[in-house]
Amino acid sequence: MSPSSIFFLLILGSMVDTKTSSEKGSLLYPYGPDQGDETNPKLDDGTSEAITLSIPFTFYGKTHQTAFVNNNGVISFDKPVRQYTPDPFPLADGRPFVTPFWADVDNVEGGDIFYRQSTDPVLLGDISQHITQYFPESPFTATWAFVATWDHVAYWGSKSDKGNTFQAVLTTDSKMFYIILNYWDIQWTTGAASDGDAETGLGGTPAHAGFNSGDDTNFYNIPGSQTDAIINITTTSNVKVPGRWVFRVDDFQAPDVDPPQLDNSCWL
Repeated sequence: MSPSSIFFLLILGSMVDTKTSSEKGSLLYPYGPDQGDETNPKLDDGTSEAITLSIPFTFYGKTHQTAFVNNNGVISFDKPVRQYTPDPFPLADGRPFVTPFWADVDNVEGGDIFYRQSTDPVLLGDISQHITQYFPESPFTATWAFVATWDHVAYWGSKSDKGNTFQAVLTTDSKMFYIILNYWDIQWTTGAASDGDAETGLGGTPAHAGFNSGDDTNFYNIPGSQTDAIINITTTSNVKVPGRWVFRVDDFQAPDVDPPQLDNSCWL
Protein backbone atom coordinates (compact mmCIF):
# COMPACT_ATOMS: atom_id res chain seq x y z
CA MET A 1 0.00 0.00 0.00
CA SER A 2 1.37 3.42 -0.93
CA PRO A 3 2.06 6.11 1.71
CA SER A 4 -0.71 8.26 0.21
CA SER A 5 -3.18 5.40 0.56
CA ILE A 6 -2.18 4.89 4.19
CA PHE A 7 -2.59 8.62 4.84
CA PHE A 8 -6.08 8.56 3.29
CA LEU A 9 -7.12 5.65 5.48
CA LEU A 10 -5.83 7.38 8.60
CA ILE A 11 -7.77 10.52 7.77
CA LEU A 12 -10.91 8.50 7.04
CA GLY A 13 -10.54 6.60 10.30
CA SER A 14 -10.28 9.85 12.25
CA MET A 15 -13.72 10.85 10.90
CA VAL A 16 -15.44 7.71 12.14
CA ASP A 17 -16.88 7.28 15.64
CA THR A 18 -14.80 4.61 17.35
CA LYS A 19 -17.14 4.08 20.33
CA THR A 20 -19.06 1.00 19.32
CA SER A 21 -21.19 -1.74 20.77
CA SER A 22 -19.60 -4.56 18.86
CA GLU A 23 -16.91 -3.65 16.33
CA LYS A 24 -14.01 -1.22 16.41
CA GLY A 25 -14.34 1.56 13.87
CA SER A 26 -18.12 1.31 13.59
CA LEU A 27 -20.16 4.41 12.82
CA LEU A 28 -22.78 3.23 15.26
CA TYR A 29 -23.39 4.90 18.59
CA PRO A 30 -23.50 2.40 21.48
CA TYR A 31 -26.63 0.27 21.61
CA GLY A 32 -28.07 -2.90 23.07
CA PRO A 33 -29.30 -4.17 26.45
CA ASP A 34 -26.12 -3.05 28.20
CA GLN A 35 -27.03 0.53 27.18
CA GLY A 36 -30.50 0.21 28.67
CA ASP A 37 -32.21 -0.30 25.31
CA GLU A 38 -35.71 -1.67 24.89
CA THR A 39 -36.04 -4.54 22.39
CA ASN A 40 -38.83 -4.92 19.84
CA PRO A 41 -40.89 -8.12 19.92
CA LYS A 42 -39.94 -10.94 17.55
CA LEU A 43 -42.84 -10.43 15.15
CA ASP A 44 -42.98 -10.19 11.37
CA ASP A 45 -44.10 -6.66 10.39
CA GLY A 46 -44.15 -5.84 14.10
CA THR A 47 -43.55 -2.57 15.89
CA SER A 48 -42.66 -1.15 19.25
CA GLU A 49 -45.29 0.03 21.66
CA ALA A 50 -46.19 3.71 21.42
CA ILE A 51 -43.17 5.63 22.74
CA THR A 52 -43.90 8.89 24.56
CA LEU A 53 -41.01 11.17 23.72
CA SER A 54 -39.61 12.91 26.79
CA ILE A 55 -38.69 15.81 24.49
CA PRO A 56 -41.25 16.47 21.73
CA PHE A 57 -39.60 16.21 18.31
CA THR A 58 -40.16 18.70 15.48
CA PHE A 59 -40.21 17.17 12.00
CA TYR A 60 -40.98 19.28 8.92
CA GLY A 61 -42.31 22.07 11.14
CA LYS A 62 -44.72 19.91 13.14
CA THR A 63 -44.08 18.76 16.70
CA HIS A 64 -44.68 15.14 17.69
CA GLN A 65 -44.86 13.57 21.15
CA THR A 66 -45.27 9.90 20.16
CA ALA A 67 -43.06 7.68 18.02
CA PHE A 68 -42.95 4.03 16.92
CA VAL A 69 -39.92 1.97 15.96
CA ASN A 70 -41.30 -0.27 13.23
CA ASN A 71 -39.50 -3.52 12.45
CA ASN A 72 -39.48 -2.83 8.71
CA GLY A 73 -36.90 -0.06 8.99
CA VAL A 74 -39.22 2.86 9.73
CA ILE A 75 -39.54 5.35 12.60
CA SER A 76 -43.01 6.86 12.45
CA PHE A 77 -44.73 9.59 14.41
CA ASP A 78 -48.21 9.23 15.91
CA LYS A 79 -49.07 5.91 14.20
CA PRO A 80 -47.20 2.66 13.46
CA VAL A 81 -46.24 1.61 9.92
CA ARG A 82 -46.49 -2.13 9.27
CA GLN A 83 -46.20 -1.99 5.47
CA TYR A 84 -43.29 -4.12 4.25
CA THR A 85 -42.86 -3.12 0.60
CA PRO A 86 -41.79 0.53 0.33
CA ASP A 87 -43.67 3.05 -1.76
CA PRO A 88 -41.92 5.96 -3.47
CA PHE A 89 -42.10 9.35 -1.77
CA PRO A 90 -43.98 11.59 -1.44
CA LEU A 91 -46.81 9.74 0.26
CA ALA A 92 -49.49 12.40 0.78
CA ASP A 93 -51.52 10.33 3.23
CA GLY A 94 -50.81 12.33 6.37
CA ARG A 95 -48.23 9.88 7.77
CA PRO A 96 -44.95 11.53 8.84
CA PHE A 97 -42.05 9.11 9.12
CA VAL A 98 -38.34 8.50 8.70
CA THR A 99 -37.16 5.48 6.74
CA PRO A 100 -33.57 4.56 7.57
CA PHE A 101 -34.02 1.40 5.46
CA TRP A 102 -37.66 0.60 4.66
CA ALA A 103 -37.80 -3.04 3.55
CA ASP A 104 -39.31 -6.36 4.65
CA VAL A 105 -37.35 -7.07 7.84
CA ASP A 106 -38.04 -10.36 9.63
CA ASN A 107 -36.55 -10.32 13.12
CA VAL A 108 -38.12 -13.72 13.76
CA GLU A 109 -35.71 -15.10 11.17
CA GLY A 110 -32.76 -13.21 12.63
CA GLY A 111 -31.51 -10.07 14.33
CA ASP A 112 -32.78 -7.62 16.93
CA ILE A 113 -34.21 -4.11 16.98
CA PHE A 114 -33.29 -1.84 19.88
CA TYR A 115 -34.25 1.66 20.97
CA ARG A 116 -33.87 4.09 23.86
CA GLN A 117 -34.18 7.72 24.82
CA SER A 118 -31.05 9.13 26.41
CA THR A 119 -29.60 12.12 28.20
CA ASP A 120 -26.29 10.34 28.81
CA PRO A 121 -23.62 13.06 28.72
CA VAL A 122 -21.06 10.89 26.91
CA LEU A 123 -23.48 10.02 24.10
CA LEU A 124 -24.76 13.60 23.85
CA GLY A 125 -21.19 14.88 23.79
CA ASP A 126 -20.30 12.64 20.85
CA ILE A 127 -23.45 13.63 18.96
CA SER A 128 -22.85 17.32 19.63
CA GLN A 129 -19.26 17.08 18.42
CA HIS A 130 -20.28 15.33 15.21
CA ILE A 131 -23.14 17.65 14.27
CA THR A 132 -21.09 20.76 15.01
CA GLN A 133 -18.30 19.30 12.86
CA TYR A 134 -20.69 18.70 9.96
CA PHE A 135 -22.60 21.99 10.37
CA PRO A 136 -20.06 24.45 11.82
CA GLU A 137 -22.26 27.45 11.01
CA SER A 138 -24.76 26.22 13.64
CA PRO A 139 -22.97 25.10 16.84
CA PHE A 140 -25.02 22.37 18.48
CA THR A 141 -25.18 21.03 22.04
CA ALA A 142 -27.51 18.04 22.25
CA THR A 143 -29.77 17.78 25.30
CA TRP A 144 -31.62 14.59 24.28
CA ALA A 145 -31.29 11.72 21.82
CA PHE A 146 -33.41 8.82 20.63
CA VAL A 147 -31.34 5.92 19.30
CA ALA A 148 -32.90 3.09 17.26
CA THR A 149 -30.71 0.27 15.95
CA TRP A 150 -31.46 -2.65 13.66
CA ASP A 151 -28.80 -5.24 14.50
CA HIS A 152 -28.07 -7.89 11.83
CA VAL A 153 -31.74 -8.16 10.89
CA ALA A 154 -32.84 -10.74 8.31
CA TYR A 155 -35.33 -10.36 5.46
CA TRP A 156 -38.65 -12.14 5.11
CA GLY A 157 -38.40 -15.46 3.27
CA SER A 158 -34.63 -15.59 3.71
CA LYS A 159 -32.73 -18.71 2.68
CA SER A 160 -29.42 -17.15 3.69
CA ASP A 161 -27.71 -15.87 6.83
CA LYS A 162 -27.52 -12.28 5.54
CA GLY A 163 -28.25 -9.48 7.97
CA ASN A 164 -28.38 -5.68 7.88
CA THR A 165 -27.12 -3.39 10.64
CA PHE A 166 -28.11 0.27 10.62
CA GLN A 167 -29.16 3.00 13.02
CA ALA A 168 -31.21 6.18 13.27
CA VAL A 169 -30.60 8.89 15.86
CA LEU A 170 -33.04 11.71 16.56
CA THR A 171 -31.56 14.57 18.58
CA THR A 172 -32.18 18.16 19.61
CA ASP A 173 -30.85 21.08 21.63
CA SER A 174 -34.49 22.23 22.03
CA LYS A 175 -34.08 24.69 19.15
CA MET A 176 -32.68 22.64 16.26
CA PHE A 177 -33.68 19.07 15.43
CA TYR A 178 -31.43 16.62 13.58
CA ILE A 179 -31.56 13.03 12.38
CA ILE A 180 -28.40 10.96 11.90
CA LEU A 181 -28.61 7.80 9.78
CA ASN A 182 -25.75 5.31 10.17
CA TYR A 183 -25.26 2.33 7.84
CA TRP A 184 -22.71 -0.17 9.14
CA ASP A 185 -23.43 -3.36 7.18
CA ILE A 186 -26.01 -3.75 4.40
CA GLN A 187 -26.13 -7.24 2.85
CA TRP A 188 -29.66 -7.35 1.42
CA THR A 189 -32.22 -4.95 -0.06
CA THR A 190 -35.46 -6.86 -0.55
CA GLY A 191 -37.66 -9.46 1.12
CA ALA A 192 -39.17 -12.35 -0.83
CA ALA A 193 -42.72 -10.90 -0.53
CA SER A 194 -41.43 -7.77 -2.32
CA ASP A 195 -40.28 -9.95 -5.24
CA GLY A 196 -36.76 -10.27 -3.90
CA ASP A 197 -34.65 -13.38 -4.38
CA ALA A 198 -34.89 -15.59 -1.27
CA GLU A 199 -31.28 -16.75 -1.73
CA THR A 200 -29.69 -13.32 -2.16
CA GLY A 201 -32.14 -10.76 -0.71
CA LEU A 202 -31.74 -8.70 -3.88
CA GLY A 203 -33.97 -7.67 -6.80
CA GLY A 204 -37.68 -6.93 -6.67
CA THR A 205 -38.60 -3.62 -5.02
CA PRO A 206 -35.47 -2.58 -3.09
CA ALA A 207 -35.38 -0.65 0.18
CA HIS A 208 -36.18 3.03 0.52
CA ALA A 209 -34.21 5.51 2.65
CA GLY A 210 -35.48 9.02 3.28
CA PHE A 211 -38.08 11.25 4.88
CA ASN A 212 -41.81 11.72 4.31
CA SER A 213 -43.76 14.60 5.85
CA GLY A 214 -47.19 13.23 4.95
CA ASP A 215 -47.97 15.89 2.34
CA ASP A 216 -47.20 15.99 -1.37
CA THR A 217 -44.41 18.57 -1.29
CA ASN A 218 -42.11 17.93 1.68
CA PHE A 219 -40.03 14.79 1.36
CA TYR A 220 -36.49 13.58 0.68
CA ASN A 221 -35.22 10.44 -1.01
CA ILE A 222 -31.63 9.41 -0.30
CA PRO A 223 -30.08 8.75 -3.72
CA GLY A 224 -30.28 5.09 -4.70
CA SER A 225 -33.55 4.46 -2.87
CA GLN A 226 -35.68 1.74 -4.44
CA THR A 227 -32.91 0.88 -6.88
CA ASP A 228 -30.28 -1.84 -6.75
CA ALA A 229 -27.73 0.85 -5.84
CA ILE A 230 -29.13 1.13 -2.31
CA ILE A 231 -26.96 -1.89 -1.42
CA ASN A 232 -24.01 0.54 -1.51
CA ILE A 233 -25.44 3.01 1.02
CA THR A 234 -22.59 2.10 3.39
CA THR A 235 -20.26 3.94 0.99
CA THR A 236 -22.39 7.06 0.56
CA SER A 237 -22.74 10.20 2.65
CA ASN A 238 -23.70 13.86 2.73
CA VAL A 239 -21.13 14.68 5.45
CA LYS A 240 -18.04 13.02 3.93
CA VAL A 241 -18.20 10.06 6.34
CA PRO A 242 -19.04 6.89 4.39
CA GLY A 243 -22.20 5.30 5.70
CA ARG A 244 -23.46 8.38 7.56
CA TRP A 245 -26.19 10.82 6.50
CA VAL A 246 -27.15 13.81 8.67
CA PHE A 247 -30.09 16.17 8.20
CA ARG A 248 -31.63 19.08 10.02
CA VAL A 249 -35.32 18.20 10.00
CA ASP A 250 -37.30 20.90 11.83
CA ASP A 251 -36.80 23.29 8.93
CA PHE A 252 -35.73 20.58 6.55
CA GLN A 253 -32.37 21.09 4.84
CA ALA A 254 -31.47 18.58 2.14
CA PRO A 255 -27.92 18.26 0.80
CA ASP A 256 -27.01 18.36 -2.85
CA VAL A 257 -25.32 15.07 -3.74
CA ASP A 258 -24.69 12.95 -6.80
CA PRO A 259 -26.49 9.63 -7.32
CA PRO A 260 -24.69 6.45 -6.22
CA GLN A 261 -23.24 3.94 -8.63
CA LEU A 262 -23.62 0.17 -8.69
CA ASP A 263 -19.93 -0.44 -8.22
CA ASN A 264 -18.23 -0.33 -4.82
CA SER A 265 -16.50 3.03 -5.25
CA CYS A 266 -17.06 5.59 -2.54
CA TRP A 267 -18.84 8.82 -3.54
CA LEU A 268 -19.20 11.70 -1.14
